[in-house]
Amino acid sequence: MDQYIIKGGKPLVGEVQIGGYKNAALGIIAAAIMADDTVLIENIPAVKDIDILLKAIEDIGAKVERINKHAVKINGSSINSVNVDFDYVRKIRGSYYLVGALLGKYRQANVALPGGCNIGSRPIDQHIKGFEALNAKVKIEHGLIKAQSENLKGAHIYFDGNSVGATINTMLAACLAEGTTILENSAKEPHVVDVANFLNSMGANIKGAGTDVIRIKGVPKLHGSEYVVIPDQIEAGTFMFAAAATNGDVLIKNVIPKHLEAFTAKLLEIGAVVEEFDDAIRVKAGGRLGSTHVKTLVYPGFLTDMQPQMTTLLSVSKGTSIVTESIFENRFKYVDELSRMGASIKVESNTAFIDGVDKLTGAVVSAPDLRGGAALVIAGLMAEGFTIVENVEYIERGYESFEYKMQQLGAVMEKVDSNDTKAIRKFKYKVG
Repeated sequence: MDQYIIKGGKPLVGEVQIGGYKNAALGIIAAAIMADDTVLIENIPAVKDIDILLKAIEDIGAKVERINKHAVKINGSSINSVNVDFDYVRKIRGSYYLVGALLGKYRQANVALPGGCNIGSRPIDQHIKGFEALNAKVKIEHGLIKAQSENLKGAHIYFDGNSVGATINTMLAACLAEGTTILENSAKEPHVVDVANFLNSMGANIKGAGTDVIRIKGVPKLHGSEYVVIPDQIEAGTFMFAAAATNGDVLIKNVIPKHLEAFTAKLLEIGAVVEEFDDAIRVKAGGRLGSTHVKTLVYPGFLTDMQPQMTTLLSVSKGTSIVTESIFENRFKYVDELSRMGASIKVESNTAFIDGVDKLTGAVVSAPDLRGGAALVIAGLMAEGFTIVENVEYIERGYESFEYKMQQLGAVMEKVDSNDTKAIRKFKYKVG
């Protein structure tokens, strides 16, 4: 198993290039199999979740050609099975998009129930509601979501809660259903818009993505396309907070500043300096930052995926801050690890009360999930002395070349085998 070893205390300075948005790419890859023509998708991130989904569609017969690590051609004309039941597929949340894609194209899908990070309950009841409204029969048996329909028909669907997954999944199936589908109380996240734009590039008729009402007119079939995935707002936000946490000065390139407004607002509020450009954003800070209150919300509010990074930054800010998690009930598991580094955080129910300390100190900590793991790396970059972050496979599910990008900004960190004590000693000797 790999781990990161970090010597903290050095500001991050320089430029970093943000990759494609994993959460958008997962939906887009699933959508690509709905055409019988070749689809070219560019700016996909080279992360494990993407590799797993590409392997899954290849195993059911789709042709997958990796042009390079950030581009892939997919052709769904040779798909010979609607059964996606592999152990590796269960590891990623985005695998459930194959239900909507296969149901839309073949009127049948049997897909393993997804896994992903254990950050709380993520039920699929709204996905099922959407499929059933489109005239599909859905049941869960033997760990599979089984959906089938003799004739998919458009419907007026009101989601009970704001669900990105249900919005995208229902949109996929509705593209090839007869008639018009209206999705109300739909999610507005940028990756919902990106998947809709991709489907439209293949000949779908979707309007209103990015608002709470999406209208879809079913079409007989989809065709080939070439498409570029949007930049990853969570990766961008993580580097924004890392720059501020280390009193650094970082230009974060290949971003859509509009997608980062909630993060920008909080950084400005606590005293960081943020400059926006057309496709870049610069974050710098000097000295201890101030306190604030944060509540996670659906987009365009402060995203739950940035809550651990925000809490970590506030752990060394002046005064008392309050962070309320309104999306996932298990998102504070990383707090115990921060406490090992000297943070003063008390969690009650879904709220963290943070008394800012002067400094964190290095310790051996374990990443509990993807975003919590990234937050612990930020903590290590801030801390005095050496920090070891274990279970980095969580982090690598969503961040491409994470340690390399940090190193390019001046971070003193390396990825080493957890059993290689010689490499750990060598690192400590080398950096002093």
